[in-house]
Amino acid sequence: MLHIDIETANNWSDRQVVEQWHKLFTGNDLTQRFAKGELIEVHYVSQLKYLIATYRSRLSDISWFMRCLNEPIARQANMEDNCTGHFWEGRFKSQALLDEAALLACMAYVELNPVRAKMASTPEHSDYTSIQLRVNAALKGEQPKHLLAFIGNERAQQPKGIAFSFKDYLELVDETGRVIREDKRGAMSKSAKNILQRLNLPAENWLKLTTDFGKLLEGPLVHCKSLMTIILT
Repeated sequence: MLHIDIETANNWSDRQVVEQWHKLFTGNDLTQRFAKGELIEVHYVSQLKYLIATYRSRLSDISWFMRCLNEPIARQANMEDNCTGHFWEGRFKSQALLDEAALLACMAYVELNPVRAKMASTPEHSDYTSIQLRVNAALKGEQPKHLLAFIGNERAQQPKGIAFSFKDYLELVDETGRVIREDKRGAMSKSAKNILQRLNLPAENWLKLTTDFGKLLEGPLVHCKSLMTIILT
C-alpha cells in the first residue's frame, strides 16, 4: 500500500526536486549543471523549468514508482534465470482508499495473506510484512521509520499518519487472523467488536472485507460505505 504525499513534493524547492530525481535517473546536461549550482543561460531557463515540473509530477506518480521498482527486479531476475523480458507481464492495478475503515480493512487483508496461505501461524510471524516490522519496532517503543505511523484518533495538529491506534489495529489483526485460521475458527471478542463499532463496521462485514477485499474492489475509488454496499447486496 502506498501513501501519495503530493503536498511534500509540491513544497520541494526546484533544487530538491532535481536532487531527488537524480537519485533515480541521471537527468540531462542541463539538470546536472543546475544541480552543481552552475549558471543557467536565460534561453535555457524555460526548458529547465519544464523539466523540473515534469520531474516533480513523476516523483509523486504511482506509475513511475512502479517503473522504478520493476526495472531493477526484472534485471536481477533475468540475470539469475539467464533470460530476458518483463518480471510482471501484466500492468499493475491501483485502487484509491478514501476513508480510514477502507484503509484499515485493506491493510489487514494484506497483513493476513500469509496466514490465509498457511505460510505463517500468526501475523507477526509472517516475514516481509509491515505488521512484523511494526510489532518488532513496537517492542522497542518505536514505529518503523519507512512506514506511515499510527498517530491515534486525535487529528488536531497531528503529523501525517494513520488516524487510528496501533494497539487497536494490532488487536483487530490478531483476532481476525485467529478467526480465519481453520484450526482456530471462532467469534471476535467484545473488545474487538467495540473497536469495529467506532469504525461503524459490524464484525461480519469486517471479516468479509479482510478475507475478500481483492474480490470486492470495483472502480478507481473506494469508500468503506461502497464496500459495505457490495457486501450487503
